[in-house]
Amino acid sequence: MDTVALLCTGALLAGGVYWFVCVLGSAEQKGKRAVDLSGGSISSENVRDNYNQYWSFFRRPKEIETTEKVPDFVDTFYNLVTDIYEWGWGQSFHFSPSIAGKSNRDATRLHEEMAVDLINVKPGDRVLDVGCGVGGPMRAIAAHSRAKVVGITINDYQVKRARIHNKKAGLDSLCEVVCGNFLEMPFPDNSFDGAYSIEATCHAPKLEEVYAEIFRVLKPGTMYVSYEWVTTEKYRGDNPEHVDIIQGIERGDALPGLRNYLDIAETARKVGFEVVKERDLAQPPALPWWTRLKMGRIAYWRNHILVMVLSALGIAPKGTLDVHEMLFNTADFLTRGGDSGIFSPMHMILCRKPESPASS
Repeated sequence: MDTVALLCTGALLAGGVYWFVCVLGSAEQKGKRAVDLSGGSISSENVRDNYNQYWSFFRRPKEIETTEKVPDFVDTFYNLVTDIYEWGWGQSFHFSPSIAGKSNRDATRLHEEMAVDLINVKPGDRVLDVGCGVGGPMRAIAAHSRAKVVGITINDYQVKRARIHNKKAGLDSLCEVVCGNFLEMPFPDNSFDGAYSIEATCHAPKLEEVYAEIFRVLKPGTMYVSYEWVTTEKYRGDNPEHVDIIQGIERGDALPGLRNYLDIAETARKVGFEVVKERDLAQPPALPWWTRLKMGRIAYWRNHILVMVLSALGIAPKGTLDVHEMLFNTADFLTRGGDSGIFSPMHMILCRKPESPASS
């Protein structure tokens, strides 16, 4: 009897561990398992050192603001967080308004499809994804529009992940991924029929520089849409709580500095764009985008325990737990930013490159 009870207990424990790791531990879109967490292109033994290096940037804030320092800063960040994002969030590294009766995945897809609908591309058009991550938006947009999407990301590990996902989805004929800096893109002038960026240009030290590059590679008469991270009209720089929230978002998301919503259209016009439309997609009647973060707290603690166990066993690299805790703290700042209304991750601006250069 004792032997049978022991075997049953062992079977239950084994089944529980399998369920905890392989079922609960899978990404929302089944892209990454908990047991496969890594430091991206960083070797396992160097993950903690690179995490410490990431935080050292914030002890030298003037360096964060310089163009030449930012690529390494952002690349380090995405090596550290890409697997955790993909495991715990999915393959689209951005937010979207909640939609009553729709799943998070459907709300995300509709938010992405709206971007390509706004720029009026046709099947076969060549479209640029500025800051494509592991390509979640790219695949949704390619499947929806049948346009040929070229994505660029600074992080080589994300390029590899995106290519794997593109092939699995049967979309590698429509989706191309390039490793590069979106401040110096390896594309000819006037070579794209449209462009979009979804919560990506916030990593640029100067918005003018990335907008100028996008303007350069677009064909005359074509459109560009961006969902920007901004402080809103409710933000007060003399309010210590507001400052604390915004600085927490910047530190936890590799941002040289959040911009005010008023700066976006001004910058677009400065580089030559015509501004067609501008609207904060987080404003009512849109439902709160941060609801998903609030609902994810139980999942975070489950995941945090799992990462703790995997780190202790040597399966996850040392430092992974630190990164996971950083992202949870950042989620709290993001939630506070949404609740207070001082921050939006989806200030939409729709622009057109004129048919001919503006006369001086």
